Amino acid sequence: MPHETSTPPAVRVRGITKRFPGVVANDGVDFEAGEGEVHALLGENGAGKTTLSKILTGLYRPDEGEIELHGRPVQFDSPRDALDAGVSMVHQHFRLVEAFTVAENVVLGDHRGEARRFRLRPRAIERRVAELGKEYGLAVEPRAKIWQLSLGEQQRVEILKALYRESRVLILDEPTAVLTPQEAESLFATVRAMANEGRTIIFISHKLHEVKAVADRVTILRAGRSIGTVSAADSTPQSLAALMVGRELGGATGAASKPRDETVLEVDDLSAEGDRGEEAVKGVSFTVRAGEILAVAGVAGNGQRELAETITGMRLPLRGSLRLGGQELRGGDPRRAIRAGIAHVPEDRLGTGGQFRAGRSYVVSASAATPRS
Repeated sequence: MPHETSTPPAVRVRGITKRFPGVVANDGVDFEAGEGEVHALLGENGAGKTTLSKILTGLYRPDEGEIELHGRPVQFDSPRDALDAGVSMVHQHFRLVEAFTVAENVVLGDHRGEARRFRLRPRAIERRVAELGKEYGLAVEPRAKIWQLSLGEQQRVEILKALYRESRVLILDEPTAVLTPQEAESLFATVRAMANEGRTIIFISHKLHEVKAVADRVTILRAGRSIGTVSAADSTPQSLAALMVGRELGGATGAASKPRDETVLEVDDLSAEGDRGEEAVKGVSFTVRAGEILAVAGVAGNGQRELAETITGMRLPLRGSLRLGGQELRGGDPRRAIRAGIAHVPEDRLGTGGQFRAGRSYVVSASAATPRS
């Protein structure tokens, strides 16, 4: 938690209002965050969190209200104005050029001169990117192409862009939506490290346990309005949920189902090649019974995506076998996998998409294989 001082907050907004046809996305929002603070913006989907963040980064202009940075009024007419003022945002859907390398994406749009010098000093910039990654726990290969990276690794690139540009205010919009629990814990450590250096982190989420885990203070938005600001340490998930929805919530009930003896999916000694030519999946074997949820956990870039794509026929296996309901399933044929009853809910929900079939299906995601009956 940042120390109380007489200095003005790093970010302050007063009476921010933004209207779109038929809806008021932000309605007189007040909000402030101090230097060295992790300040969460909490609210349900559609509460106005992302709209406010886009105003803070120059993507939208408010219809009413004022913005101050470190006590000085500012007006952002474009994202470039916000970047020049030291405000960066990691969007929920990343804005990277897939055909470019990590290092090229990091310097892209950096008008301080590094991008223009990249062709003359590519190795120096790659070393700097690698150093930043090591320092903040954001390890990623600087020469890798973006399309070769998992979504978790792509998020690291977005954060590295902000660090490379020496941004003092960093907005993270639903940053854990594409992360495994282990990756989320690693991100929280990175967020705390950045805050300890005096940066201001605005953490946008609707996940109560994450807000409790990483934030110093929490501002709750509901229906476009700021309901109030509370201490994360002094709040409970129940109290935060009540502020989010405007009423007390009862606990969920329900009995857990038990797996049956029937084996529906068998993976035997499965290996597959990654996008960079490496062996990403190495001799993986497991079985899944009817009614069972099998979790595949690991840090991004350790073969989860390639495993899911191999099971669903999107990637040809190097060796090994797949059996669904006792029948051999030919690898590298997604149409056959769909006809057999396998559906895919990928980590990249926009780029890859997913399909479901009626009746029994076996849902395979980048982090889990889940039979459903």
